[in-house]
Amino acid sequence: MTHDILCIGSVLWDVIGRTPHEMRVGSDEPGRITRLAGGVAMNIAMTLGRFGLKPALLTAIGQDAEGDALLAECAALGMVTDYVLRPDGLPTDRYMAIESPAGLVAAVADAHTLEAAGDAILAALEDGRLGSAHAPYEGLIALDGNLTEALLTDLAERPSLSRADLRVAPASPGKARRLAPLMSHPGATLYVNREEAGYLAGQSFATAAEAAKGLLQAGATRAVVTDGGSFAADGHHARGVIEAPCPSVRVRRITGAGDTFMAAHIAAEREDQSPEAALTTAQAIAARYVSGEDT
Repeated sequence: MTHDILCIGSVLWDVIGRTPHEMRVGSDEPGRITRLAGGVAMNIAMTLGRFGLKPALLTAIGQDAEGDALLAECAALGMVTDYVLRPDGLPTDRYMAIESPAGLVAAVADAHTLEAAGDAILAALEDGRLGSAHAPYEGLIALDGNLTEALLTDLAERPSLSRADLRVAPASPGKARRLAPLMSHPGATLYVNREEAGYLAGQSFATAAEAAKGLLQAGATRAVVTDGGSFAADGHHARGVIEAPCPSVRVRRITGAGDTFMAAHIAAEREDQSPEAALTTAQAIAARYVSGEDT
């Protein structure tokens, strides 16, 4: 089955509690709790689908009822699920978060099934269905940092991915350091926020532009850095750093904003938009997502 991009990483259920009230540790407030398909790879795939692209998923989804429902939703959204691993005896992964008007209050990501599956989710890239060590995959790949550090380290030098256009997201600030081995991959673009860039480079940055420059100096081939409602920056080792502002909007949701930005940027570049135009497009689309205007 044909596809436009591989999305490798977490595909799970997001359980999100949102309240209009301010919260602190120990708060108990009324609000709404929703369950929707999520995970970094899934969020990116869904956004790419809205741009008319067809993503193929490489992930692990349990054989439980939640997994059956999740896989059915993926297929209904037009995603290629032929390469999804269904490990026996492991539950479908989940993510739980609480959001208030100030943003994310707390979150817990349970991606143990994906981590336990390891490189088994990549079988199609090795056995000839999508590629192999002798015939490397040459297309677009969106890769998220929910994979184990050992596997990400392996991917940085894996022959089957040596010619891929790798677009990499850390999944969370706490997992940003996992991406360090991928910084030197000649086809890798890192998508991180300013905090995550600091973890990767081992220093603090005041702006997205400073962060992009710092990552290039630390050995990255390319780094796209966001900074909430401020400027985003795109740093490339051959052309330097460019910036684009974020439109001012009222924040109504946070979870998935970074994934939406990344997908919008990939889609814009696939349409042959210039680096400056693609960055501006991604900022505008992410702002609409955060404001809730695209629901």
